[in-house]
Amino acid sequence: MSHSASITEPAASGGAVPTSHADVVIKPGYDDRLTNEDLAPLRKQTWGTYNFFAFWMSDVHSVGGYITAGSLFSLGLVSWQVLVSLLVGILIVQFFCNLVAKPSQVTGTPYPVICRASFGVKGANIPAIIRGLIAVAWYGIQTYLASSAFMIVALRFYPELKPYADVTQFGFAGLSSLGWAAFMALWVIQALVFWRGMEAIRKFIDWAGPAVYVVMIALAIYLVAKAGVSNVGLTLGEVKYQGWDALPVMINAVALVVSYFSGPMLNFGDFSRYGKSFPAVKAGNFWGLPVNFIGFSLLTVITTSSTLPVFGHLIIDPVETVSKIDNTYAVVLGAFTFMTATIGINIVANFVSPAFDFSNVAPQHISWRMGGMIAAVASIFITPWNLYNNPAVIHYTLDILGAFIGPLFGILIADFFVVRKQHVVVDDLYTMSPTGTYWYDGGYNRAAIYSVIPSALVPVLCAVIPALGSLANFSWFIGVALGFSIYLVLMRKTAVTAKA
Repeated sequence: MSHSASITEPAASGGAVPTSHADVVIKPGYDDRLTNEDLAPLRKQTWGTYNFFAFWMSDVHSVGGYITAGSLFSLGLVSWQVLVSLLVGILIVQFFCNLVAKPSQVTGTPYPVICRASFGVKGANIPAIIRGLIAVAWYGIQTYLASSAFMIVALRFYPELKPYADVTQFGFAGLSSLGWAAFMALWVIQALVFWRGMEAIRKFIDWAGPAVYVVMIALAIYLVAKAGVSNVGLTLGEVKYQGWDALPVMINAVALVVSYFSGPMLNFGDFSRYGKSFPAVKAGNFWGLPVNFIGFSLLTVITTSSTLPVFGHLIIDPVETVSKIDNTYAVVLGAFTFMTATIGINIVANFVSPAFDFSNVAPQHISWRMGGMIAAVASIFITPWNLYNNPAVIHYTLDILGAFIGPLFGILIADFFVVRKQHVVVDDLYTMSPTGTYWYDGGYNRAAIYSVIPSALVPVLCAVIPALGSLANFSWFIGVALGFSIYLVLMRKTAVTAKA
């Protein structure tokens, strides 16, 4: 395995020869309780710039991404102010993604494994489980959103199924019979893609993102042609803020952009580990984030703006927009496209992450595939449609879980760049030896654990106390800053230094 000079890999004990599996290297000294073929360092890293560009396209081009971008243009700002906010926000995301990508790219290890450096070889299960639980909730919600597009297609061709779409007539656990059929169909399709492994996922996202662009452009051209170019603008709704009054709203918009990407950003190492070089990852992040996100946002606002003159009212949900088109083939194509887009973001953001995270808990008993399936099955039992249809439940459940994302990010960055100065002893990430660099106190780094508690508490309070509601959009930034600084203070007090 060839990595940069900043990675230290001591020889396996006793001069033993490492065991070479197809894509990873597992050395004889690696402990079974920390190692399997999915978590071990990669022997060959193959993803190039385009793969990461396509990854971000799959992450951005979803119903959620469309609605998020469209909602920013409805904040009462003029279009150039929204575009500036979008650009600043996505550049911040790009900067932090490059930071979090590096430790996993140079070591060839996924997010929960690189967390062993900061939390300890056992303590890493804390951030892994937190990230896994967040992914389970969002996995269910995104599958439910994609299934709504599936239902539109079914009802378009078989209108006699309409009674089965009524939860009061034919329903169970808050979802109609047709809704269940659509949800489970999408659930199975995603599981089939995931089950084929990371290479199949790479191939899927390589074409899914660009395919959505083609249909998005076609949809925009169709609606603009019907609306008339003069009736289409880049400002949705009334402009409410002028001059300096717009600045706080713009800052909020920046925070919303960063918050939207905070989940995938935290575990981006699960993907950057496959990067053939760090420059390839950075180039992919550039094309996939600022360039792609701004392009997608412009398409979104043009399409949304066109819905007012064409349908008589503003429609922010792209699935609803597609359903109102009077051409059956266009409806089918559009619905399947947004379904594909949502499957794409679901797999990259909410399936791969818990697969690694849950596998990390018991590597010899839970494989990467089993970890992903645990998340998928759990996503059914949380009945995501009830979560999504109840803003209060989403607010308290997901916002409280999300409050931990910033602190975990801050600790990871502080440890790798400041405490370790980019030196990682890869072999020690896989040993339970008390002399290992990351054994700390019984396998747990108390400095990291103690840092999470106060740095997550403030964002949690922002989410649950109405008086602090104005800070809620900035909870990720607050968590990162607190996690980063508290961890550094506690690490200096315990006098833990990096081993080169």
